[in-house]
Amino acid sequence: MSVQVTTLSNGFRIVSEHMPALDSATVGIWIEAGARHEAEDQNGVAHFLEHMAFKGTARRSALQIAEEIEDVGGYINAYTSREMTAYYVRVLKPDVALALDVLADIVLNPAFEAREIEVERSVILQEIGQALDTPDDIIFDWLQETAYPSQPIGRSILGPSAQVARFTEDDLRRFVSAHYGPGQMILAAAGAVDHDALVRMAEGFFGHLAARPAHPAASARFHNGERREDRMLEQAHFTLALEAPDYRSEEFYASQIFANALGGGMSSRLFQRLREDRGLCYTVFAQSGAYFDTGMITIYAGTGAEEVGELAELTIDELKRSAEDMTEAEVARACAQMKAGLLMGLESPSARAERLAKLLSIWGRVPDISEAIARIDAVSMQGVRRHAQGMLRESHMALALYGPIKRAPRLLHLSERLAA
Repeated sequence: MSVQVTTLSNGFRIVSEHMPALDSATVGIWIEAGARHEAEDQNGVAHFLEHMAFKGTARRSALQIAEEIEDVGGYINAYTSREMTAYYVRVLKPDVALALDVLADIVLNPAFEAREIEVERSVILQEIGQALDTPDDIIFDWLQETAYPSQPIGRSILGPSAQVARFTEDDLRRFVSAHYGPGQMILAAAGAVDHDALVRMAEGFFGHLAARPAHPAASARFHNGERREDRMLEQAHFTLALEAPDYRSEEFYASQIFANALGGGMSSRLFQRLREDRGLCYTVFAQSGAYFDTGMITIYAGTGAEEVGELAELTIDELKRSAEDMTEAEVARACAQMKAGLLMGLESPSARAERLAKLLSIWGRVPDISEAIARIDAVSMQGVRRHAQGMLRESHMALALYGPIKRAPRLLHLSERLAA
């Protein structure tokens, strides 16, 4: 399987990987614009724009967009993250041209009809309301905002309801004009695809676009802080964040492996200590996420009102202990889990296409999977301990709590326990 990359004269990039055993393909347009590219008064517009792409173009109604893909048994969807917006389709091999035609149409020619804007506004407001009613969902937005206060990367992807209620067609078009240039777009495809054919089609659909200057996102800066929302819920939702490396950092894989060993599965330290040994929670995990200039290890647990204090303190204790006595076996297990996750993901053309787009955006090329495997294998027990000790020594932490949390300790207490 070989990856091929072509860049048109206007900066539009095409990356593909042919998977000869497949009769299907995933084709998508990834745009280097997400929530962190929004001005404060635009928060939520990137996500609103993603929704509007499916609400009709000059050539197709919303129903026709859905029918043309589903008539051939395909699947179409989109998502907005803090750094990217993606529109993608999975179809059978004979329908790749149709898929790209529809994708180009919804990305380049959205109609933004007044009635459809109002309909989708109502849908998004319902989505925001649903998120606010889901504690183990909204708590992560609060943690992000606490770790990155008054910064674009700290704001929610959905945006505040009051702001979403005011967005106009002009707001949508202004964001498109600033961030949907050909140099910010990547056509990524994997599966039963022919790269040369994709390039020819891309030239026809996107080659006429004039290059535009990019508008980079504001830089991020992690802060200490806490947010507490005391509510009458069945569970107290506990989240703790520590500053971690960005995805270009030499420490990236050490951070991923440390988080995995700490709380990445049933054999992890947090799962064994907090759930299996002490019975303090049903769900507990740790994960490491990264952006182009920052990163964050996130720990989450749901627990009872009486147990939240003990759970918080034991979490800090496990963090400290892990940095000092993480074993060779734990690091080897975490490495094996990471490598298996990477390789299993390659079996899906959708995951593979997403990987192609993201790696091309990050590195300007698509490193072979063997490079990632080699970097994981190069992480030693001593390297993980050293990384964890440095991270904890800096003691940059953010805390967000939601539910019956009167017994939960303050961030200052947890920081002092960490430093003791």
